[in-house]
Amino acid sequence: MDDDVAAKAAAAREHLAERDGVLVAFSGGVDSSVVAALARDALGDDAVACTAKSETLPAEELDDAARVADDIGIDHAIVEFSELDDPNFVANGDDRCYHCRTMRLSRMYEAATERGIGTVCDGTNASDPGEGHRPGLEAVEELDVVSPLLQAGITKAEVRQIAEHYDLDVADKPSMACLSSRIPTGLEVTEERLTRIEQAERLLRTWGFSQFRVRDHDGLARIEVGADELEAALNPDFVAAARDHMLELGFDHVTLDLQGYETGSVSPASEADADGEGENAVNRDGEPVVEDVFARDYPTS
Repeated sequence: MDDDVAAKAAAAREHLAERDGVLVAFSGGVDSSVVAALARDALGDDAVACTAKSETLPAEELDDAARVADDIGIDHAIVEFSELDDPNFVANGDDRCYHCRTMRLSRMYEAATERGIGTVCDGTNASDPGEGHRPGLEAVEELDVVSPLLQAGITKAEVRQIAEHYDLDVADKPSMACLSSRIPTGLEVTEERLTRIEQAERLLRTWGFSQFRVRDHDGLARIEVGADELEAALNPDFVAAARDHMLELGFDHVTLDLQGYETGSVSPASEADADGEGENAVNRDGEPVVEDVFARDYPTS
């Protein structure tokens, strides 16, 4: 970690030390993990990491969050809520992340109050505000959530440096937005869709893919993997396993996107998960990928 980054980390730690205690909205991603590590250093047992369990969080991510919290040595709390209770979230408009983040952080404040803690922190970093339409950040501002990384001017690349300094194995972990980000904007978020997406992505994880999404286009499963993993995705054994497994899950068609993985390739505006790790908006031509999949006229002869 270079001197400039170390100074920023120290500033964030000192700012946290001024609090009587903090509860960190904790997904187990690199951003919230660094905040949790800084908070643990600054406040000891007066820092708590809190993960919200809901239908949009893969079970593996919840398990990973518990493991990372244990590595940090911070008390880990789990609260439960359901985004599907909010019709505004279910409608899946371009403000979906605002409604999700509002519910999630409100639940964090309840958990903090139960523990006599007055401050809730999140993992928003200095790179996040410049990444386009980020409705989730509006909820952070409205609820007066403290963002230590943002306040100290710590960028995403610097977050990873700090994570390496703390020897966190999530330092290079790819961003993992919530499962609802796999559903095109305007198509309702349902428990059925979330479940089959989670189960479909579990197959890719089992096969060793590291950067991937399974997009649910109302029955069409569009598999995206990183450019360096496309060759593995074309393995005939994997192709057969993916097709059979995803058809069993309820998908009508299974496809592999030859353009490869792109963050946020189903939504008309940039979105982020609870850890401030964003989902992009459009393809390389600046057009929503949903339109490319469904609205294009393909030649028939």
